[in-house]
Amino acid sequence: MASIGGPEPQYPIESVDNALKILLLLGERSELRLTDVAHYLGVATSTAHRLLAMLHYRGFIRQSERGKAYEAGTALTGVAFSVLQRFDVRSTLHPFLERLNGELAETVHLGILDGTTVRFIDAIESPRAVRVASRLGQSMPAHCTSTGKAMLAQLTPADLHRLYPDEELEGLTPNSIRRRSELESEVEVARRLGYATSSEESEEGVTSAAVAFPARRTPMQMAFNVSVPVSRTNRTDLRRMSTVLRETVDEATALLH
Repeated sequence: MASIGGPEPQYPIESVDNALKILLLLGERSELRLTDVAHYLGVATSTAHRLLAMLHYRGFIRQSERGKAYEAGTALTGVAFSVLQRFDVRSTLHPFLERLNGELAETVHLGILDGTTVRFIDAIESPRAVRVASRLGQSMPAHCTSTGKAMLAQLTPADLHRLYPDEELEGLTPNSIRRRSELESEVEVARRLGYATSSEESEEGVTSAAVAFPARRTPMQMAFNVSVPVSRTNRTDLRRMSTVLRETVDEATALLH
């Protein structure tokens, strides 16, 4: 849970404090269940239900597709994106993208995680004639991209299950991951290596590698990605590029803390 940001108020309002605690908890978990909230707050389930109902009414949370849990609502994600824009993370990180583009001579992206979706918010295309096209402004299923898998690797196994309650997953290409168990294996590899890869899983003819920013030290879950035509890369190249990505992420994180 996030640390306290200021001194304790002289006249605290418990219901407001509990509602804010729920939102902070949602920042750490992809979904919340009524019993989880009641246990965390130390209140009766009826009290937790009233708090969740008010947050739901204001659009800060919404019920998941299965209806048994709550996830971030449009009001909450809207606030998050507004804060992100004011923080202007793209301007802060764009020079690092330029450096990656210059060093690797390949297309590079900055992506953020929104639920099970990756949104590409900045990109620079490779200077080479044959190159991967920019995905700036596009959204893709997180499990089909190296960018998404790198960020999903920062979730706990329980949170990953809550984010993907079903075993079957929809894909974009014949190589896309289509089972949650397979995604779990990929995510575990990404945790161990410190980077994630994708081979023609989001687009045929494209391979990529990505390194995520430390989630607890950034305003949102983010990752740098390098995308390369399959015809001119191999595992050794991806490892080398991932090392460059990791070093760049480490340096850039210091500006976001």
